[in-house]
Amino acid sequence: MKYSIKKNEILIFDKNDFNPQHILECGQIFRYQKTPEGYEVWSQNRFAQLFETDFGYKIVTSDPKYFEEFFDLKTDYSKIKTELEKFEILQKPIEFGGGIRLLKNDAFEVLVSFIISANNNIKRIQKSLFALCEKFGGFPSHEQLLSLSVQDFVSLGLGYRAPQLHKALRQISPQMLKSWRSLPTQELREKLITLSGVGPKVADCVLLFGFWRTDVFPVDTWINKMFNMFYSPETNRSKIRNQLLQIFGSLSGYAQQYLFYFQRSFLKK
Repeated sequence: MKYSIKKNEILIFDKNDFNPQHILECGQIFRYQKTPEGYEVWSQNRFAQLFETDFGYKIVTSDPKYFEEFFDLKTDYSKIKTELEKFEILQKPIEFGGGIRLLKNDAFEVLVSFIISANNNIKRIQKSLFALCEKFGGFPSHEQLLSLSVQDFVSLGLGYRAPQLHKALRQISPQMLKSWRSLPTQELREKLITLSGVGPKVADCVLLFGFWRTDVFPVDTWINKMFNMFYSPETNRSKIRNQLLQIFGSLSGYAQQYLFYFQRSFLKK
């Protein structure tokens, strides 16, 4: 994909392999908002604005090198889509959401965000995360979050997830998360599942969006419906996950995002 970096902006000369709506509304991030002009997005304590142009898109930010990595601009998604389009089930989803890119977000932010996301809806998740960031003037550090009580988290709208997050924060450290990056995916998954508030689906989301492991396949209600529609009736999500991993292998994470976005955004209508 052709793009160029200037002092405070990234110019994207492509509308096929980069689309802000597809990227930000496919379930991988919550700290964004749609504006009349485009989108605004936050990652850790960095901020970017995205605008459509005649030639593609423009990302305006004080840290373009960070967002070059964040939006995974160096990866050839055209090649990935060509591989995945060999599967009939992915042809329409890729046509519908071909501008998706997997974000390279911070593992700690992703872990906190997806613990909050469990059995929750987008508006409530965003409200809680924005309130949390407003309280600390940006995404809080591990140390800052440790200063909050369960009741503090309840007041931010976390509900029953408040004690889960409170406990999980005491089970991890930034150094621990950093050391986990070198672990094989399955071993890392097992460690994540030991954390409070982290089940199989949240663990797979953290692996995919925070540790950038594409050999995982998060299974939720939408993926479950898709599987039943195209393959066979099944309610055991562990079995669904394992079968999809066998089909898509190291491209599972990409396949999951195209299928999830299509199922939730298009078929839902």
